[in-house]
Amino acid sequence: MQKRTSNLILVIILIQIVNMNVLSLFDGISCGNLALERAGLVASNYYSSEIDKYAINVTQKNYPNTIQLGDITNISGSKLLQIDLLIGGSPCQGFSFAGKHLNFEDSRSKLFFEFVRLLNECKPKYFLLENVKMKKEYENIISSYLGVYPKEINSSLFSAQNRRRLYWTNIPFDTNIKDKHISANSIIETNVDEKYFVSETQLKRLKFNNISDGIVKGCFSKPIINTDKSECLLARDYKGISGKQYFTMCIENSRLRKLTPIEYERLQTIPDNYTNYASDSQRYKMIGNSWTVDVICHIFKGLLIER
Repeated sequence: MQKRTSNLILVIILIQIVNMNVLSLFDGISCGNLALERAGLVASNYYSSEIDKYAINVTQKNYPNTIQLGDITNISGSKLLQIDLLIGGSPCQGFSFAGKHLNFEDSRSKLFFEFVRLLNECKPKYFLLENVKMKKEYENIISSYLGVYPKEINSSLFSAQNRRRLYWTNIPFDTNIKDKHISANSIIETNVDEKYFVSETQLKRLKFNNISDGIVKGCFSKPIINTDKSECLLARDYKGISGKQYFTMCIENSRLRKLTPIEYERLQTIPDNYTNYASDSQRYKMIGNSWTVDVICHIFKGLLIER
């Protein structure tokens, strides 16, 4: 009898976990939904706030039941069902060490306060905010608004990409993360289309000296360097191979080429061809803007621990 009662309680708990409403701000291509699914969770209602038409199209192709709400500034928490989980990665350009350090004066970074507004309006049981490494003073301001300190996680523990990010959350996830030791070479495609290879003309501008095959980084003004992990993928990558811009590439059979969109997806632990509903340039941008799915999945598994 006791065993049957325990099983019944477990079933009720699982129903409570599955029957939750999620609001994803700055949703992009819904990596949050991917991470929930990978963690074994299903949202009853998944609300998405996104304005990029290409990202919205990718989301709807993969998750047609997603409820698109559009611009975050037009969302009223009082008009939604009770939100159980609020997630988002507010635009980071104003905080990033790779940017101009405009912090809260940058119009994009001010959108953080829209996250705070909806957090106060919706009063979810759980929340998650992701952002880049930043100056401690900015980090502390965010922490004061959210009431928790961030945990830093490098995507390299879960993938072949170095991507250091801060995660503010009240989800009690396991912070003792074991490195999966995934090498960049493991994400390389075979039989890649010729269009991804660097031309002979472009090669003449590079200091290219018979480096062994694998993931590399560099730019036209500096040498190519082999790495075991990809550099952090960026939304601005591959607008063109520019001498002013670093890029992550691959050497295959002594030939230099750009990573393919599928290799980009693999670096973010996104399923192959998940974004195959847009041009390459849009795919690179969307994936560079996305979350590393397996990192978010690991955090979401804390919802199971909590219950």
